Amino acid sequence: MRPIRIANFSGFFGDRSSALAQMLRTAGADVLTGDYLAEVTMSVLAKQRDRNPGAGYAASFLAQLRPVLAEFAAGDGRIVVNAGGLQPQSLAAAVREMAQAGGTPVPVATVVGDDVLDRIAGTDAVPGSDDFCPVTANAYLGGWGIARALADGARIVVCGRVADASLVVGAAAWWHEWDRDAWDPLAGALIAGHLIECGTQVTGGNFSGFAATTLSDLAFPVAEIAADGTVVLAKPEPSGGRVSVDTVTAQLVYEVQGRWYANPDVVADLSTISLEQTADDVVTVSGTVGAPPPPTTKVALTGVGGWENSMLIGVTGMDFEAKRQVLEQGVRAALADIAGISTVRVELLGCEAQAPTSQNEATGFLRVVAQGPDESAVGRAFSSVIVELALASFPGIYLTAPPGRATRLGAYRSVLVDQAVPAHRVIDEDGSIVEIEPPAVTRTYVEEFDPAAEPATDDAGDGNLVEIRLGALVHTRSGDKGGDANVGVWAHDARVWAWLQNWLTVPRLRRLLPEADDLLIDRVELPNLRAINFVIRGLLGGGAISALRLDSQAKGLGEYLRSCRVEAPKALVSELTY
Repeated sequence: MRPIRIANFSGFFGDRSSALAQMLRTAGADVLTGDYLAEVTMSVLAKQRDRNPGAGYAASFLAQLRPVLAEFAAGDGRIVVNAGGLQPQSLAAAVREMAQAGGTPVPVATVVGDDVLDRIAGTDAVPGSDDFCPVTANAYLGGWGIARALADGARIVVCGRVADASLVVGAAAWWHEWDRDAWDPLAGALIAGHLIECGTQVTGGNFSGFAATTLSDLAFPVAEIAADGTVVLAKPEPSGGRVSVDTVTAQLVYEVQGRWYANPDVVADLSTISLEQTADDVVTVSGTVGAPPPPTTKVALTGVGGWENSMLIGVTGMDFEAKRQVLEQGVRAALADIAGISTVRVELLGCEAQAPTSQNEATGFLRVVAQGPDESAVGRAFSSVIVELALASFPGIYLTAPPGRATRLGAYRSVLVDQAVPAHRVIDEDGSIVEIEPPAVTRTYVEEFDPAAEPATDDAGDGNLVEIRLGALVHTRSGDKGGDANVGVWAHDARVWAWLQNWLTVPRLRRLLPEADDLLIDRVELPNLRAINFVIRGLLGGGAISALRLDSQAKGLGEYLRSCRVEAPKALVSELTY
């Protein structure tokens, strides 16, 4: 059997609207996949469902599909999406209706069973509290429902909350007719799914080496997956972007938690993966070793938390930090006697310009955020405190907008449940239902994190150090998993890796990132990738939809690290490759 050719056309709810048409016409794919469900998306869809009981799915998929449905129906390809969100059956029905109305009917199957709110409500699995009331609870399903739907003849498979990479795992398992214990091939498909799930991120999007990448008309990726799990990544031509070992590494280390990359169907050992640039814009991913999945799967819970309000305050001229301290002291003193506000954060945006040539260059901002369970306290009481300080704080203070009301705060939690809890099912075109059994073989995994000790020296034995920005030597990619931040750092060549491996310890990362000083940091080396992965536990608080940090998903954290000035061996700096 030849490799299956899978192309992605969506990395999130709101991605490029023309991508489905582009990839249908240029990728030559057997299966087109679309990922729509970031961790916070279920919260967005829940609000839509509240306003309209028939909503709760990614309606943008219908808009993408409508202009090319006849063209798709005339071919023999497949489409697999998790755009079903909270209402996969409603989206499947809308697709069927649209196809019938256009005279181009195609078989549509639905993968359901991820909604476990009723199954776990009232159990210890739901982390209830006064400020969190879950309204959605969706388990991450594997790919075997997708594989069965395709085997039963579906041309379009609409899923709810399957794991992002499961879109690809299911398609590859169907094509190659893998057994459920084909661990290495399944792990190869899992890594392929992880690489292409975020769309153009693996072809140069959000890549720290962007200056040497053509970002106009950035291509979506194509993955060819062989029967043994070897993956060849490429992009349709002509198109922008690039596929290189570095762009692939950037996506490999994105939002991973350590050595073991877990999925409901298989676990991939990230330390076994090898990357090779086999042609221009072609990278081969090989050697991936797989193992049985864990006995549990993640459930993402979203709900209603407390209230939030924020104000942005202009800061001009000298003494930025002193002005921040004055404002924070004044705010906290004024709020001390106001009940109903549980958290206040004052953060400085920007830094003091040394030689400004305009007022804008000399301006930064203070962002003041309040959260709490009482709407009136977080609303008018909080904003009144800020306004009342306007004539009694630092010089030049001004607001960028009038005071606003408190807004309802979303909340995100994740828990693990036994894989038997979700009722994983396929609903075929004719309405027949197929039950998908949970995995028969599972294994529990324990990460072995690297020691946090300082290295013996800073200079790898060179003794001749120069100051340089860290990003002149390394690439980074960062992101979020719930309340944790992930940062991957990797070197382009072996000499820099030998230095980085010894130099970038947990204590040194704490010095570069002082706000993580009292947080648990996990560190894992991935020598095949010349990479170190860090997970900073709790940096994002309650997660993206309730984080107090401005960069609530830690997307810019890696770029901040690259901007830090560090001392590095002069011999490395003189041979910079980036």
